[in-house]
Amino acid sequence: MKKAFYIAGEWREGTVYAPLHAPYSGERIAEIPQADERTVDQAIASAQEAAYAMRRMPAHQRAAILEKISRLFEERLEEAARIIALEAGKPIKTARGEVIRTIQTYKFAAEEAKRIHGETVPLDAAIGGEGRVAYTVREPLGVIGAITPFNFPMNLVAHKVGPALAAGNAVVLKPASQTPLSAFFLAELAEAAGLPPGALNVVTGSGGTVGDKLVADPRIKAITFTGSPAVGIGIRSRAGLKRVTLELGSNSAVIVDRDVNLAAVVPRCVFGAFAYSGQVCISVQRIYVVKEMYQAFLEAFVSETRKLRGGDPLSEETDYSAMISPKETERALAWIEEAKQRGASVACGGEVEGRVLQPTILTGVPADAKVSCQEVFGPVVLVNPVDSVEEAIALVNDSRYGLQAGLYTNNLSLALQAADELHVGGVMINDVPTFRVDHMPYGGVKESGMGREGIRYAIEELTELKLVAIKR
Repeated sequence: MKKAFYIAGEWREGTVYAPLHAPYSGERIAEIPQADERTVDQAIASAQEAAYAMRRMPAHQRAAILEKISRLFEERLEEAARIIALEAGKPIKTARGEVIRTIQTYKFAAEEAKRIHGETVPLDAAIGGEGRVAYTVREPLGVIGAITPFNFPMNLVAHKVGPALAAGNAVVLKPASQTPLSAFFLAELAEAAGLPPGALNVVTGSGGTVGDKLVADPRIKAITFTGSPAVGIGIRSRAGLKRVTLELGSNSAVIVDRDVNLAAVVPRCVFGAFAYSGQVCISVQRIYVVKEMYQAFLEAFVSETRKLRGGDPLSEETDYSAMISPKETERALAWIEEAKQRGASVACGGEVEGRVLQPTILTGVPADAKVSCQEVFGPVVLVNPVDSVEEAIALVNDSRYGLQAGLYTNNLSLALQAADELHVGGVMINDVPTFRVDHMPYGGVKESGMGREGIRYAIEELTELKLVAIKR
């Protein structure tokens, strides 16, 4: 199946193609066009022209288009889920959950398109401000460059495309090389929903060609990126005065206090650690358990993990499948081995069956081992005992990352202390850090990024505030 770029409302063939392989089976599933600089330039020019029309489009029309995109996703939910399962290796039932969230995200974008407004400013509060009326408005930036990851190829695209269009911008989208089919599917739906030609362009290819051109080109007014800290920091350093929103890495932790109900806590921690084989930005990577609860938690956690079933992502029985590539599986195995050599023990998993890395639980992991201090982005979690929640908070904060963290406790005072002291973008009390709904502000501190997603908050990042002052 040979795919094509989507530029200026047209499907355009490439001159060079690369094969796309399914992560689980390794089979070739598509031929993906690889853009050169000229192709990217055409996409940017198309978006720049469309940005003029988008800026003048009434809010209710933008909302109606986004609402229709949401409705089309709903009508073709099963088809969308199968695309995700095939190209990303995400279990089909998990993929359906992503499509349901994608539907919601475009609905939220449609609603927020009608709520973009400013405020009046009382200029007479200042000497010399008498006799004036002032108000603010939010205006679209113009052309947005969106660079998206493989792990949520529909919903994380929606978190960039949805608010950009809601605000009246045009978009050049570069999807992850492993998951372009989801982006082409979106383009098909956007066209059917009546989005003007050029308002959304999908360009596939290498980051060195497509991504670098988006970052460098002055016609691109903002970059919104989800991916690794190294790439994100590089984008930030080269972007100049462009707006930049970065959603980067994490080694998210959950703290378990002494007074919690393990029957409720353990299944959520299993979900947080092993959903989509841990390839989630806010996957649970570290679990710190107060020592009185440690043994009981570990036994229950291992027992619950062993109930998970691996296999073909298109099977309804599958809970986890292959990681995105054999190279990533090899890296995760090397990190597990490093932890073992440093004294860690494997309580569960640690082996590969076929192309599938089993859910892995490690204990006794040193704080400076890779599986603790770097982002595993795989089905690997450590469970270590602590003397107190305060000690665990210090361990959570002793990290270059700070996306989200979770704390299970029935102690309100301790919960408020943790909310105050945890240096992260989001604190989840009595839940895992993997919790996210699509209208909440989402983003991190330190090397976890800058700026916030969540439709209303993303719209603020993708618009410019203008002041209008009128002298009577």
